[in-house]
Amino acid sequence: MKKVLLWIVGVLAALCVAVACIWGGEIRTLCTVHQVGDNPYLYEMQYKASYDLDDLISKDIDSNAKLLEYVVGRVGKGLPIKLKSAQVVEEGEDVTVFNCTSFQATKAEGEGYWFGRNYDYFKNPSMVTVSRPKKGYASIAVSDMSHFGYGLDNLPTKLLKKVNCLAAIYAPVDGINEKGLCTSIMALPHQAAHQESGLHKVGTTVIMRLFLDRCATVPEALDLLSMLDVCHDTVVGAGYHYMVADAYGDVAVIEFDKEDGWKTMIVNKPEGENAMLVTNHLLSPKYYTTTPDPAVGNPHSRSWWRYETASAYLKEHNGTLTFEQAQECLAQVHWKDLIWEDGTVEDTQFSNVYDQQNLTLSLRSWYDYDTTVPFKL
Repeated sequence: MKKVLLWIVGVLAALCVAVACIWGGEIRTLCTVHQVGDNPYLYEMQYKASYDLDDLISKDIDSNAKLLEYVVGRVGKGLPIKLKSAQVVEEGEDVTVFNCTSFQATKAEGEGYWFGRNYDYFKNPSMVTVSRPKKGYASIAVSDMSHFGYGLDNLPTKLLKKVNCLAAIYAPVDGINEKGLCTSIMALPHQAAHQESGLHKVGTTVIMRLFLDRCATVPEALDLLSMLDVCHDTVVGAGYHYMVADAYGDVAVIEFDKEDGWKTMIVNKPEGENAMLVTNHLLSPKYYTTTPDPAVGNPHSRSWWRYETASAYLKEHNGTLTFEQAQECLAQVHWKDLIWEDGTVEDTQFSNVYDQQNLTLSLRSWYDYDTTVPFKL
């Protein structure tokens, strides 16, 4: 009997060692997932598992479904783990796109810049992910947790329910890295870029993870971009443009030309300006219009009104803001139960102000917009 017990203990110990070797990083990561303060829909995670962006690039992933399959393979490591996403749809199925406002403004007090960002979508839970990769820059990134299967009635309250959180590393919608580089994404309905120059393909949010992990400045981000083909999911149908801003005040909005093979178009901050702003319509001179036009943006989310309103606020302050004014600029164009013509209800899921010198994030959630939650890299 004693030998049998010793054998059982030995087998269990061996299993524990095997699990630790295979999923050690993932388990350590899941143990860090926790609710932030009293907000039941805001979570934070310290990402401690390994991930290989070169391997991801080599897979030429050009759709959300393929990215989900890749993530399941990385997380499950052979086990049949299931993952669902609000961004994976059947062909022909319509999807409501998220809408956003982003800006960089000069600090009114001290040196440096604020990077502000509203993420307008639905009332979903949000995840703040802190990553410190062995090869790459440390970063804070924020994700919409509906993109990897969560909702208001499905939260990571138990260990097994936290597994999907591991997908957050591949799904940032904005963030800052240790060099002060910030990036964010804004939706453009019916403009899904699908570049086909023969370079390796990367998907909608993967390019943002690459910016955060590998780039210290806007020129570095644009150089990296030139070495890849960006592919938005054509099944979803929504396209996107991106803002990238560095700690030196350089800013670029990255867009794609639907009339010329989705070639990259770069819009830089005008010379001598202290701020730059983007919402949900194209800024490139070829397409820019001051009149709402569904061919170049999203009138449903009042993109042009938000652009004019935030622009006026920035101009009133000469593009130079205090922290409180950066928050106010976002507050002036944030939504609470905005009802579209088709009945869709949109909210500002979160408003973020990043300090590009002190490497902090100040987040306000739809659940409690009067409370600012601080995070520091």
